[in-house]
Amino acid sequence: MNVTLDDGRVLAERAAAELEEASAREIIQWAADTFGDRLCMTSSMADALMVDLVSTVVPGIDVIFLDTGYHFAETIGTRDAVAAVYPINLINVTPLRTVPEQDRDLGPRLHGRNPNICCHLRKVEPLQRALEPYSAWVSGLRRDEAATRRNVGVVQWDARKKMVKVNPIARWTQEDVDAYMAEHGILVNPLQYDGYPSIGCAPCTRPVAPGEDPRSGRWAGTGKIECGIHL
Repeated sequence: MNVTLDDGRVLAERAAAELEEASAREIIQWAADTFGDRLCMTSSMADALMVDLVSTVVPGIDVIFLDTGYHFAETIGTRDAVAAVYPINLINVTPLRTVPEQDRDLGPRLHGRNPNICCHLRKVEPLQRALEPYSAWVSGLRRDEAATRRNVGVVQWDARKKMVKVNPIARWTQEDVDAYMAEHGILVNPLQYDGYPSIGCAPCTRPVAPGEDPRSGRWAGTGKIECGIHL
């Protein structure tokens, strides 16, 4: 299904109201019925919860992974394991520049000097390109993850990307996540067992001490809490 800007906004607003109390699988089924093969999902490979959940409803769905060039080896290993285990079509997306090319053109360690620009070049812009063939995308955003996500709808209009964004587990708590993962034996990035509850690029992610905010290990000391994909 192709959607115009006005139709997309109206569709998203109506679905958000109608599906607010629906289960995650019901929300995913609505998205599959509405958008067909123009629906995709993204995964950071911190775990395979969303891949497991979505692929039970939409087997063979396109799963976009942003291969920034800065990932931990464990994240790349999780990506490969997920692609082998689950019924999905993994799409590995890379930035326009390799890390050495970025270092050459913009100077080394851009992630330390200007993480916003680095995130834009290695995440935001590549995802924008990767999403062009689709009308809607599924993400794993939850309202309890960060202050910037408290008002996330189960369905919303993504004005920047001009497409519908589906957040089936927006209402879930960490307890809901833990219960689902235990019940379904979900693949987990091994870094989570080493104190990394939120996993991004290696230079910008540190372990989190017990009791700290789970996302405090991302861009620590910079005041930055989002890469820009979900803003």
